[in-house]
Amino acid sequence: MNVGLVGNRRYRQIEKILTSMAAEAPKLGAHLFLEPELATLVPGQAASTLKGAAIDVLLSLGGDGTLLRGARLACERGIPVLGVNLGHVGFLAAADQNTATEMLRRVVRGEYTIESRLALTAHIGDSRQEFLAVNDVVIHKGGIARVIRMAVSVDGVEVGTYSADGLIVATPTGSTAYSMSAGGPIVVPSVDAFVITAICPHTLAVRPVVVPATASVAVSALDPVPRPEELLVSIDGQVAAKLAPKQAVTVVRASQPVLLARVDTESFFARLRQKLQWGDLSDRQG
Repeated sequence: MNVGLVGNRRYRQIEKILTSMAAEAPKLGAHLFLEPELATLVPGQAASTLKGAAIDVLLSLGGDGTLLRGARLACERGIPVLGVNLGHVGFLAAADQNTATEMLRRVVRGEYTIESRLALTAHIGDSRQEFLAVNDVVIHKGGIARVIRMAVSVDGVEVGTYSADGLIVATPTGSTAYSMSAGGPIVVPSVDAFVITAICPHTLAVRPVVVPATASVAVSALDPVPRPEELLVSIDGQVAAKLAPKQAVTVVRASQPVLLARVDTESFFARLRQKLQWGDLSDRQG
């Protein structure tokens, strides 16, 4: 089996984990392919880089941001991704640093299940370039804080004009991220839907909207607008592109789902309670 590894070098424990995995892989009959930034941490791995390699599964070593980056890569290749959390929350991760090498063993033995999560594809204007998002597509302004007036439509039908600091189109996976912080609802991952959430709307009449995953969501900035270079489209908070005034951002369901590998039977609600302290009123007791 060919196993890909992506990771964030800022975690000091990552070198130890990579060294352990590299020592274990030959015993399992597995071949590791690492990002160039990681390959330099493990002697003998420099030639086995991830770019262009045919891999069967991808392991992500880091926080949720690293996992999102890995998930986009895995989605494009149609393979599962398993997250090993080295950060704090690790909401999407299936394991932690103490079980990292064991996760490699279990993955090679096929001891995991797959959660299929819908992803988004964003197009800006008439460009053929596609941006793949696992969590969300966000239209916002850089520089000085200033509201944006945006026209929003779903399947060509006008929803309304939003005056806000920005707008989030999120997947169910992303509903526990930026959208939640902006007041959006939690959506169970198995629900086929998008969430449209305004960021700090300047009217009480604007509330989050849930639309079917078959919908096409279009957002464009209206006059008055900031300078063109200040309008941005962010993908998972990691990839940014400029948005011209009155240019539309179209968001649809991606053709491929994200395949999250899991090695436990923990429910989505159990993860909410554990990772986000959902419904925790212990501080009120006594």
